[in-house]
Amino acid sequence: MKTIKPNDISVVELQGLLQSSVGPRPIALASTVDADGRPNLSPFSFFNLFSANPPILVFSPSRRVRDNSCKHTLFNVQATMQVVINVVTFDIVQQTSLSSTEYKDGVNEFEMAGFTMLASDEVRPFRVKESPVQFECKVHEVIGLGNEGGAGNLVICEVVKIHVSEEILTSEGKIDQKKLDLVSRMGGNWYSRANMGMFEVEKPLTTLGLGVGVIPQEAIVSGVFTGNDLGILGNVEVLPIEEEIQVFVESNHELMHILQSGSIVDKFKLAKKYLEENNVPLAWKTILAK
Repeated sequence: MKTIKPNDISVVELQGLLQSSVGPRPIALASTVDADGRPNLSPFSFFNLFSANPPILVFSPSRRVRDNSCKHTLFNVQATMQVVINVVTFDIVQQTSLSSTEYKDGVNEFEMAGFTMLASDEVRPFRVKESPVQFECKVHEVIGLGNEGGAGNLVICEVVKIHVSEEILTSEGKIDQKKLDLVSRMGGNWYSRANMGMFEVEKPLTTLGLGVGVIPQEAIVSGVFTGNDLGILGNVEVLPIEEEIQVFVESNHELMHILQSGSIVDKFKLAKKYLEENNVPLAWKTILAK
């Protein structure tokens, strides 16, 4: 058996070892606002339930390993002492991943990821409509665990109101775990789905996705694409140019036939097929084809 002392390896190696060994970890999709009321949304897998009476949740926005900087979420909870923690299900995992993109301060991750903001009752931060369970929380304390990159910051939250979608409830009013279909984090790009097992989601840490807002509205309202589809589409950094699209159309007889028929829905269904084949560039060219 290999034996390792934490101080003998780099923080990056240590972080990878810990995150690959301790899991699956539940995900807190944390909604906050800054002192001026601007919304922020970001997921955290250093998260769990720690008490039922009082109801206490704890999550940790850690300092970034690469440059020792802190996330906007930490500054926001320190400024307002409020947060909404939304659970993450398989239906919204791609949008959740997109919301983890390190956008500049003031960028609304709700809009970038295609989530809907709902006003809370007891706290200022917004709830995520697409999440089936939402916890409005008052922050009791923020405990810093260190000053170096990788150090955690424990945000101790007391739940003051819970919102539960009736769609995931049994006839007895209890949460049906299969209907809830939670996802959790493993190491690297790996996630675990409660109903299915492990799957991969590419982390957007090295990219700056354009966001769901660049997707044509007619595609969003077509009913063809799921929230996960929109999250994948919004995670691209550049869109194909007109010349690229035209070359693709001229070489794709199926798409040419669809365009000639005028069926927008069929065009989007073809794009979805490319998404299912994990070919995002072709999906985008199909969506933008005229």
